[in-house]
Amino acid sequence: MSSLTLASVSRWYGNVVAVNDVSFEVGPGITGLLGPNGAGKTTLLHMMAGFLAPSAGDVRLDDQPTWRHPSIYRTVGFVPEREAVYPFLTGHQFVLASARLQGIDDPAAAAERAIEMVDLKDASRRAIGGYSKGMRQRVKVAASLVHDPGVLILDEPFNGMDPRQRLHMMDLLRGMAAEGRTILFSSHILEEVERLSDRVLVVVAGRLAASGDFRRIRRLMTDRPHRFTIRSSDDRALGRALLAHPSVEAVELRDNTLSVRTGDYGALTRVIAAAARDANASLLEIRPADESLESVFSYLVRR
Repeated sequence: MSSLTLASVSRWYGNVVAVNDVSFEVGPGITGLLGPNGAGKTTLLHMMAGFLAPSAGDVRLDDQPTWRHPSIYRTVGFVPEREAVYPFLTGHQFVLASARLQGIDDPAAAAERAIEMVDLKDASRRAIGGYSKGMRQRVKVAASLVHDPGVLILDEPFNGMDPRQRLHMMDLLRGMAAEGRTILFSSHILEEVERLSDRVLVVVAGRLAASGDFRRIRRLMTDRPHRFTIRSSDDRALGRALLAHPSVEAVELRDNTLSVRTGDYGALTRVIAAAARDANASLLEIRPADESLESVFSYLVRR
């Protein structure tokens, strides 16, 4: 099992700082990389894949620097966002070329396996120039998988894929992660990151704004009120009981549902049962109303 480690990494282009003093570690499982356009995501991915030198700091795969160590390419599969394909080659030829570059003993068999994994066998003998965007994405993924890497780095891998192709790709990545591989991917579609990732990294203006499970990140945001949706057998009585607790900032009853705002997530979860008992009400549902990845990302970016 491999891990990628960044220690105080920066990257600048002239006077423009793309990445500024970033440190984190990515291990086995699936990690999602988020950030607004221009935040430095692609620069980070290229440095981790060994295609770009850090201006300062250290980027390592296990104990080996990623820059100027071509041997890491045996371990890493990289899928860039840009169209890094040759339109005159067939899908099979493109993946086969990657297999040969990796020095695989049986490149033809490896290419067939990789093409099968991304569900592109029926189109593999057609020229890539006639592929849809989603098909081009899948052939790039196949080329990155052909040598069975332990680490997979993907920049916007789901671009252009239809819903069925997205689901297939998600299942493929989950299966690879379950086998102990390290997978890091960036995506501007928050729903994909929320459904697929074990943890997230959020980069804003070249700096690491947060890392970890996004629900835990949200609960640590003490400067942002938390909202809960609550249903009970007597919402009015429960609302009155909750307002008696200092941790509750506001209560609103709408459409037979209580909306409760608190500045202290933990305090509310501790008092809710007592408040229901005092109100002689049965709790039917308690659900955080703003604990989605979308709300976490929005709060971090607006800071």
